[in-house]
Parts: sequence; C-alpha cells; structure tokens
Amino acid sequence: MRDANSFDDFYRSTSARTLRYGYAVADDPGEAQDLVQEAYARAWRQWGKLAAHPAPEAWLRLVISRLATDRWRRLRGWRLAASRTGPPDDVRPPGEETVLLVGALRQLPARQRQALALHYLFDMPVAEIAREAGVPAGTVKSWLSRGRSRLAELLPGVASEELEVNDVA
Repeated sequence: MRDANSFDDFYRSTSARTLRYGYAVADDPGEAQDLVQEAYARAWRQWGKLAAHPAPEAWLRLVISRLATDRWRRLRGWRLAASRTGPPDDVRPPGEETVLLVGALRQLPARQRQALALHYLFDMPVAEIAREAGVPAGTVKSWLSRGRSRLAELLPGVASEELEVNDVA
C-alpha cells in the first residue's frame, strides 16, 4: 500500500538534489525536469516497495540515468537518420491568402471553426461531424452555412460560391 505522506516527505527532501543530478546528466534544464518528473512518477507507482528500499534516492538516480541513456540513444538514432537523408527542406512562410484565411477563421465561433475544419481539412461528411460533435446533422449544416457566410464577409474578393461545397450527409 502506498503512503502518500511518506512519499511527499521523500519528494520534499530529495527533489532539489535530484533535479541538480538530472541537470548534470542531461545538461539541459528542460530535459532534466522531464527526466526527474518521470523518475518520480515511476517511484510513486512503486512506492509500496520502494519505501522499504535501503536507498530509494539511489534508485531514483538510477532511473534518471537510465532514462537519460534511453533518450540519448533515441536522439542518436534520429541524428543518424537525419545525416542519411540530409536536412529537411526549408519551409516557406505562409502566403498572404493563408494569413488572411487564418485571421478570418479566428473570428468565427469555435463550433463553426471546428465544423469547417473537419469538413474541409478532413473531408468528413456532415453526418460524421454530427456524430462526433453529438448534435443533429441540421446543426452541423447550420454551422457550416453560417461559417461560410461569415468567411465570405471577412475575406474580401472571395465569392461566396467559392466557399460553397456539396454538403452531402
């Protein structure tokens, strides 16, 4: 059985040292925090046995070292793959049309924005969006219609016919 109070005491008495150790191992403050957090999470899951361990802080340091080694190995694999394939192509900044569209979408209510994204980006039919949102199909059609109308108002030069698409359920 886990004793939350004894774990809290253990955490309070060891967390500063453990974080310093994690930083020494990882050489990155964010990575150290991740390693230490994961080690304490594992310690909590096994606290019933670990509380009786003769050196629970040493166990924690061992877990941190092993986690750091695992992450280093994974990074090494990524670096090796990247060296074989070369760096990724540069990503161009978004075009003016994209910036305008994103700005207009941000002005829509969340439900309309969600319905438009599911319909146009994921090619989901109205019935499937309705199932996912837990609303009738007519509500989704209303969100799509109102969203397209509002986008037509917000995007000068875009004909509302360009925004209309077959809403087959």
